Amino acid sequence: MNFTRWSARLPGTQRRAAARTELAVAPDRRGEGSVPAARAERPADEVRCAPAVDELPTRDVLDRIPALVALVQGPEHRIAYVNDAYVAAFGARRIGEPAREALPELEELGLLPLLDQVLRSAKPRTVKSRRTAGGRSYTFTCTPVDISATTAEGAGGGVLVFAADVTDHAEAAERLRASERRQRETAVTLQRSLLPQELEQPDDLRIAAVYHPGGTEAAVGGDWYDVITLGGGRTALVIGDVMGRGVRAAAVMGQLRTAVRAYARLDLPPHEVLQLLDGLATEIDPNQIATCVYAVHDPNEGRLMYASAGHLPILVRDENGTVLRTDEPTGPPLGTGGWMHSSGSVPLGPGSTAVLYTDGLVERRDADLDEGIASVQEALAGATGTPAVVCDRLVRSAGVTADHDDDVAVLVLQHPARTGSDSELFRNAALELLGGVEAAPRARAFASGVLTSWRFPPDLHDLGVLAASELVANSLQHGTPPMRLRLRRTDRRLIVEVTDGDDHLPRRRHAEPADESGRGIAIVATIASSWGSRRAPGGGKAVWCEFALPRTT
Repeated sequence: MNFTRWSARLPGTQRRAAARTELAVAPDRRGEGSVPAARAERPADEVRCAPAVDELPTRDVLDRIPALVALVQGPEHRIAYVNDAYVAAFGARRIGEPAREALPELEELGLLPLLDQVLRSAKPRTVKSRRTAGGRSYTFTCTPVDISATTAEGAGGGVLVFAADVTDHAEAAERLRASERRQRETAVTLQRSLLPQELEQPDDLRIAAVYHPGGTEAAVGGDWYDVITLGGGRTALVIGDVMGRGVRAAAVMGQLRTAVRAYARLDLPPHEVLQLLDGLATEIDPNQIATCVYAVHDPNEGRLMYASAGHLPILVRDENGTVLRTDEPTGPPLGTGGWMHSSGSVPLGPGSTAVLYTDGLVERRDADLDEGIASVQEALAGATGTPAVVCDRLVRSAGVTADHDDDVAVLVLQHPARTGSDSELFRNAALELLGGVEAAPRARAFASGVLTSWRFPPDLHDLGVLAASELVANSLQHGTPPMRLRLRRTDRRLIVEVTDGDDHLPRRRHAEPADESGRGIAIVATIASSWGSRRAPGGGKAVWCEFALPRTT
């Protein structure tokens, strides 16, 4: 049989033929059904020159190449030939036997169906880097061969199996994949450790969050979220996305999250918090930017105050099921520097649900970003149940799976509408402080009457009246009108708050024995569970304190 039509295409054949000055003919190893050697008779005294490619003995070429070569023929793929390299790798094979019995290694590698396919289609096929039982890896190329001239029936076809040893490449690739897996696991571990392990659950809100890292082929990003209890019944919610990948992005995310918690303790307006974060992001890494939403919920106002640094809009579903999308970002991404941020607000009354999310939930390569947001809006309109259920439904509706190509973070908060006996645990009462010094006794009487109607125990009643008296006296002495006393109870605490029109925030100081003032805040700080002050968005300030309620069994 003449293989000259395809022998010249074997890798390295022409290179070796040009370098060879004398070709030694190997002893004939033909067996039944084997490929006859191509030989040329020459006189012994003739000067032998390097043969042309077409004159090369095919059998000798195949015997000498380091790649594994096997030739099978017919529908049962009976062995017609195996070269020395194949024998060295898998052992001797008997000529004429079916491949399913004589070449079990090909069946283990799943190549027998491929041989059928090549024989039927007459087109070559290649499978890359298949690992054998001996631990070596090979790339197999199966090529159809016309061997009708050599078959006993005078008709037939065969398949040439050519296997190149790629063990070194496969091991290097596996080491690279293992290294990438370790780096990704490190990034995921760092990412999860920097996210809150347990979300704070404020009195007036129910909150759930979910984080899905990108699939195994995607590097972990810098998505993050947090819930921060500010005191006085107010809650800060934040979600952001560092525009980077891997451990570095996770580290930057961790620094920004820590900074947000520190700035939140100052009880600043949302846009001022983002202004501080913008400068910090520039110092952390000027080459990385981040988007972020910082929002504050005040149950007394029934609104969600927010500031957005280039982040996606907040989605809010009201008690009627209508979904509202907030306006465009109120400032550029963090890390750009030199820009001023501003705050906006959106209603969040009882029965409402708000969703904060990162771009992995809505961004797709084949769709516009607005289409993704609209899809989440539609899913939110029909999502009912607890915040955890809403989170799961939004993620599933967006088609987020284990092999998603981007990180996804979702934060869902609900302001439940309380009815029945549950509503008795959440009460509000307020008194406008008009007049001069006579406002103080009116405030004490008002506080005493409210706390009595709320059926507080005597000791907590007296502490609440004392705190209200001291805060009102401090406001009358140092503040300006308008002034208001507000009492609020939840299922966990009593909150006493006094607002006035002066921007000066009080501080706790040590009063000397001869001082006639300066003890009010010290007394409040001593008797209350916590206290604080903040500037109001429209001017003025609010000073508050909290008392933890005894737990009922």
